[in-house]
Amino acid sequence: MNIFVTGGAGFIGSHTVLQLLKEGHDVAVIDNLSNSSEEALKRVEELSGKKAKFYKGDILDRKLLDAICEENDFDCCIHFAGLKAVGESVEKPWEYYNNNISGTLNLIAALKDHNMKNFIFSSSSTVYGEPKVIPITEECPKGTCTNPYGWTKWMIEQILMDIYKADNDWNIVLLRYFNPIGADSSGRIGEDPKGIPNNLMPYVTQVAVGKLPKLGVFGDDYDTPDGTGVRDYIHVTDLADGHIKALKKICDKAGLCIYNLGTGKGVSVLELVKSFEEANGITIPYEIKERRAGDIAMCYSDATKAEKELGWKAKHDIVDMCRDSWNWQSHNPDGYR
Repeated sequence: MNIFVTGGAGFIGSHTVLQLLKEGHDVAVIDNLSNSSEEALKRVEELSGKKAKFYKGDILDRKLLDAICEENDFDCCIHFAGLKAVGESVEKPWEYYNNNISGTLNLIAALKDHNMKNFIFSSSSTVYGEPKVIPITEECPKGTCTNPYGWTKWMIEQILMDIYKADNDWNIVLLRYFNPIGADSSGRIGEDPKGIPNNLMPYVTQVAVGKLPKLGVFGDDYDTPDGTGVRDYIHVTDLADGHIKALKKICDKAGLCIYNLGTGKGVSVLELVKSFEEANGITIPYEIKERRAGDIAMCYSDATKAEKELGWKAKHDIVDMCRDSWNWQSHNPDGYR
């Protein structure tokens, strides 16, 4: 298939582009490189032996999107592009709503005008808000999000559902990720956040590599076994594989489908730190800080629907994730720079 990947130079995007190329698909990527690097795509080419077409640009640029759709006959779009830092979204709500929602509307309009109605959306478990039931199944109602980033995912899902309701020619897969960490086992591509990391694993690896003095653990008084927040961490390679499997639903013209992508196991912050130390023989100094606004106590998935319908199941455990994250960071202390 010929796949259009938005945000394909980013963390999850680059790992998915690698899998797509390895599976024999043709890929075109658009990325504005605001939180990613073109070097990631060069390394993807080195690992796969195949090159993705690259367009440097923004999904807010409708003319560029039209030109790309004119030039390529796409079979499906996988949409990753978006701003994604929870804390920053609270400080810059307009930027998040404009970029993530207006950009997606732009993209959908360009695809529709070129009669391309197959769409896989990179959504998030954040749409469940404070979950009513744990583990979380796809039947759980969407909740009240705790930050503008979460609301953008929530609203884009709603937009896509309404588009499908109005026009059943669309095939749309919504993939609700839990917490992606890890890196390709080669250590050549991985997560490279600009500035201070917002997510736990890159923070841990930057402490391990000596770039940051210690890890801040936000809150140890949650109603969890050790008081720290519990999340469902998933290896980015497993996540990338979920997108490959989702293409089957697109080929089957399955309409609108929603899947959780997670391991189904909850791991606390301190458990992750301990696993990292044991997997890599490194001590991670940390200090307990105040709870962070917008964080919830516990969130992990029930991903049996993806296993039943897509034949997808997470293969990597937390030790694999810790080992591969450190393999990437230790060989690339400054990321792609």
